[in-house]
Amino acid sequence: MARILIVDDSAISRIKLKDIFELDCHEIVGMAEDGLEGVEKFKALKPDLVTLDVTMPKMKGLDCLKEIMTLDQNANVVMISALGKGDTILEALNAGALNYITKPFEEKQVLKTIREALEEL
Repeated sequence: MARILIVDDSAISRIKLKDIFELDCHEIVGMAEDGLEGVEKFKALKPDLVTLDVTMPKMKGLDCLKEIMTLDQNANVVMISALGKGDTILEALNAGALNYITKPFEEKQVLKTIREALEEL
């Protein structure tokens, strides 16, 4: 299946996402705790898909998304955040995100969104 990079400052969210993706036979190639680390791991690992939190230390998720899209305009990124505001969602989608999942998330919701994003690969 897909090689996925998880970028989220919440250890609980990272572990929950990892478990969900592995149950669906995806490979977790890396995890990052902040946007700066996420960009570095994106460069090094070249994942098929990135899940990216919006609110993180060192580099915000939207800035990380823009940096990733600068590095690879065909990058596949799904934003995941507790911030379900319309303007944040719109900004992420306009910056290149394929979709947006709001926390707290459920396994079925995450898998549906990821499968839809992967169909575009």
